[in-house]
Amino acid sequence: MLNSLSHLTSSTLSATDGPIGHIRQAYFDDEGWAIRYLVVDTGTWLAGREVLISPYAVKQPVGSVKNVDVALTRQQVTDSPVTDTHQPVSRRHEREYLSYYAYPEYWGGADLWAMSAMPMLPPPLPSSIESEAVLAEREKDVLPEDVHLRSSAAVTGYDIQASDDSIGHVKDFIFDDESWAIRYLVVDTRNWWPGGKKVLLATKWIASIDWADKTVYTTLTRDQVKNSPEYDEASAVDRGYEKRLHDAYGREGYWD
Repeated sequence: MLNSLSHLTSSTLSATDGPIGHIRQAYFDDEGWAIRYLVVDTGTWLAGREVLISPYAVKQPVGSVKNVDVALTRQQVTDSPVTDTHQPVSRRHEREYLSYYAYPEYWGGADLWAMSAMPMLPPPLPSSIESEAVLAEREKDVLPEDVHLRSSAAVTGYDIQASDDSIGHVKDFIFDDESWAIRYLVVDTRNWWPGGKKVLLATKWIASIDWADKTVYTTLTRDQVKNSPEYDEASAVDRGYEKRLHDAYGREGYWD
């Protein structure tokens, strides 16, 4: 099911033994275009601390209600590695976080979640094999200071440049709430088109991103955007709409 990130924002996130806090934003990676962590404001419960929650912990289905359940206890969250959400999250910190929860590393594999298309936990290995596997992972050639996570809150508002000028700015993100892959950016075109509409830009149609200049580039044209189906925030993004959207741009669907 496709869901909007703005729908998750401010949702209550609940552990098996009580509420944890409210979802404030998400971190996605700029290589696989997938949401890797939800950033949760714990409020007064943990003295204003923000914590990361991996999709590995989220119980399915996410659905349309404003509550997200996770297979964690409040104590597990309390004891999790402290993250400074105002600073870039490095591979080193991710490894510490994933190791704490015994989650597999999602990078370095052929699929979106390393060896799987979904954030599904593999069966536990015998301790001796698990130790060898962990050791092998540590020896992989991944620089610990590598940073590939981006803040959804920071990217919201980025300018989007078509081949012939700006078409608006990033308003929201549409993601698959089973695989957590980001499928589309929601573009608000009213920057250049008074009385314009919101449209969807597939992440596969992004040519490049200048993170320093806060600009997303696509090879689409303004006329193509004007003629594309309008995105209605009140309506679900179903396969019928997706097909009309891709047909309007003459692009193949990611599901083909």
